[in-house]
Amino acid sequence: MQLHDPAARGFASDNYSGVHPDVLAAIGAANLGHQSSYGNDVYTRRLQEVVRQHFGEDAEAWPVFNGTGANVTGLQAVLPRWGAVVCARSAHINVDEGGAPERVGGLKLYSVPTPDGKLTPDLVDTEAWGFGDEHRAQPLALSITQSTELGTVYTVEELSALTRHAHDLGMVVHLDGARLSNAAASLGLPLRAFTTEVGVDILTLGGTKNGALGAEAIVVLNPDAVHGLVYARKFNMQLASKMRFVSAQLVALYSGDLWLRNAGHANAMAARLRAALEGVPGITFAQPTQANGVFARLPDGVADVVRERFAFYDWDASVNEVRWMCSFDTTAEDVDTFAALVTEAIAARR
Repeated sequence: MQLHDPAARGFASDNYSGVHPDVLAAIGAANLGHQSSYGNDVYTRRLQEVVRQHFGEDAEAWPVFNGTGANVTGLQAVLPRWGAVVCARSAHINVDEGGAPERVGGLKLYSVPTPDGKLTPDLVDTEAWGFGDEHRAQPLALSITQSTELGTVYTVEELSALTRHAHDLGMVVHLDGARLSNAAASLGLPLRAFTTEVGVDILTLGGTKNGALGAEAIVVLNPDAVHGLVYARKFNMQLASKMRFVSAQLVALYSGDLWLRNAGHANAMAARLRAALEGVPGITFAQPTQANGVFARLPDGVADVVRERFAFYDWDASVNEVRWMCSFDTTAEDVDTFAALVTEAIAARR
């Protein structure tokens, strides 16, 4: 039974998109017959091989249901009870996870304002202090997001400087990679080049935003930095009994180049949208468009007019800043129709 209009399109979130047909087919293939539960299945074993191909021989994947669960569980596994996390103020763990790092994970977050969602060693130092002070939660983990919540992408050099600085301070480096594939497509680099090879210790590998159906993974890159993950995944309610259906999706995405094709297409659609509206009187852009998100500021009243046909969110309503997200299934026609509507709405307000 179909309850929605399949022709409806939007730019609100890459979570609005459906599931890629190849991923749906992988779920169907995994559905035949019986397989062992709780990760003792051939699909989860195959996922380990795929992850090692991307991230190196020490990498290990821990499939979970969602990004919040992956972030909270992963951070718990690298921190003692007295540990704290330094992150950007715009980070998903700080803004969009309903307090789960604090309420469920028992983690103190030290958030740092950034102009573009990206941390630097100097910015980290604004909160990475008080080591040995019993009155202060110890800043023992750095969490970075790639690509960031503001649609920007760290370079290899920026990440290397951050991880080196964090490790010198005795901090473990966590990377929220909900849109890691979009960053890879933007940089034109293999995944390991800006994760394993720059010193990231543990990361969240995204699937849901890139064509999967509720499939993410915690990927351990440095086993020496991670403790008790096998228990933390269970007590955080992220251990799937029928794990083969999560693993099969990630295998479908990452065993070939589907992950990169999907992300590259989403990035290209965002670039197309930016180019179509660049120079339109009344529009300014708050951030560079480096992945699959466009952050724009519109004249008064324009957003509400356009939202009558296309869904999207305000990012900062106080300055009329909106966020437009493109997905693996966003089409050129979607972009062109949307850009024309925005242009028309602005012209009608002048």
